[in-house]
Amino acid sequence: MLVKTFASSIHGVDATTIAVEVNTGSTVQAGKLGYQLVGLPDNAVKEGFARIEAALTNSKLKLPRIKIIVNLAPADLPKQGSAYDLPIALAVLAGTKQLKHPDSISNYIIMGELSLDGSLRPIKGALPIAVQARKEKFKGIILPKENAQEAAIVNDIEIYGVENIREAVDLLNGTQALEPTEVKTRELFFENQSNYEVDFSEVKGQENVKRAMEIAAAGGHNVVLVGPPGAGKTMLARRFPTILPPLTLHEALETTKIHSVAGLLPTNTSLVNTRPFRAPHHTVSDVALVGGGSNPMPGEISLAHNGVLFLDEMPEFKRSVLEVLRQPMEEGRVTISRAKISVDYSSDFVFIGSLNPCPCGYYNHPSKDCSCAPGIVSRYLNRISGPLLDRIDLHVEVTPVSYDELAKRGNKSESSKDVLERVVKARQLQTNRFEKNKNIHCNAQMTGKLIREYCQLDSIGNELLKNAMERLQLSARAYDRIIKVARTVADLHGSYNIQQSHLAEAIQYRSLDREGWGG
Repeated sequence: MLVKTFASSIHGVDATTIAVEVNTGSTVQAGKLGYQLVGLPDNAVKEGFARIEAALTNSKLKLPRIKIIVNLAPADLPKQGSAYDLPIALAVLAGTKQLKHPDSISNYIIMGELSLDGSLRPIKGALPIAVQARKEKFKGIILPKENAQEAAIVNDIEIYGVENIREAVDLLNGTQALEPTEVKTRELFFENQSNYEVDFSEVKGQENVKRAMEIAAAGGHNVVLVGPPGAGKTMLARRFPTILPPLTLHEALETTKIHSVAGLLPTNTSLVNTRPFRAPHHTVSDVALVGGGSNPMPGEISLAHNGVLFLDEMPEFKRSVLEVLRQPMEEGRVTISRAKISVDYSSDFVFIGSLNPCPCGYYNHPSKDCSCAPGIVSRYLNRISGPLLDRIDLHVEVTPVSYDELAKRGNKSESSKDVLERVVKARQLQTNRFEKNKNIHCNAQMTGKLIREYCQLDSIGNELLKNAMERLQLSARAYDRIIKVARTVADLHGSYNIQQSHLAEAIQYRSLDREGWGG
């Protein structure tokens, strides 16, 4: 008897429907191989039959000693992972007439890894699987209960979360009523939107750095923080997502898909409601950062999509790791190519880097002497290449906070909510400005053509910028960056034109471009 059901395979952040065809035949002799699995399965899929046999036996279901051929189609597409256990097991039961309505099994996408006792373990990629199932007009999805909330984000399709194979059998037989999981996506999203545990008001002092972070959030600019250890660089970076505009529902779905494919969504979680903050250790490999592997998976830069990527102590990262950031920072996506497959992952993030000014950490410190030998400081900073610095708009020097500032009471710092209000207003101006430009959403993404169109300087502004370039010995790459930041400062002040004061503020954020900085 031939039975067909359907499963799904994840490639990039999209799902591909897989037909699970099971043909049951004649009785096999003792000691003979009773089943055959074809369709480019990997070892995890091949080992599934041992799990299936034990799960069926321990669930009081039968696995007759007959010849069983399982084909996973299309046969030229590699199948990976253990989530094919449940569809294969249910197709075998349908083929051996243990389901009352064997034809009904083809109405569902079925996924799940079986334990030996018949219970189900959670899978990766439930959200993209549900999106594809709805697109192909399946009646519903049967999957582990832990993934039901995530899949139920997708409306207009029935999502059945089951705890074990016996529940799945009873559902298909109609002997047990099981209500489909429902999630009110919009209500859930807006209820938990921007729920952070940290706040900018917890940071004492550092008003100039907070101002720079506000500008970065308002224009989507990348930032590098330079200062001695203990000055508050990491503390400020970790609070940066709290002043970014809240995720839109579309952005939340994009982000959730990436985290779902990577298997990083917590159990019984549906949507990612807050902007991601990723802070990989400096020992991270280039593959772990950009993504890849024999079965390509998203890396840290994709997990930071629509959020923040923070690299602490940048000079300690391997040069090759830092260099892979250049193209994703420019294009907002990364393509991972292998001999048999090529996948695209989104990687549109705000980059924040931090570094000490020298190996000992105290170069330019107001009260401590630097112990580094001559030339060491410049060699240390040169570990970060010019092309990478070219993609960072704001260079901010962070100085230590005094005891008096730390101990001061009564003068409470601005909260993230207060700063966010100004950021959202500035972003709205940019949304209106770039409404005709499909892939441009903030000032940091402006092309040369858009800079010339929206960032006109008057004669005073041109003279100020010219003097700054000459007197501060700023590099040529600083020119466009200064104008972009000045445009954002103007937006924060609600100004249509870039004023002299806006340009002056932007110029001060290019310290690493100054000739001779760092010795």
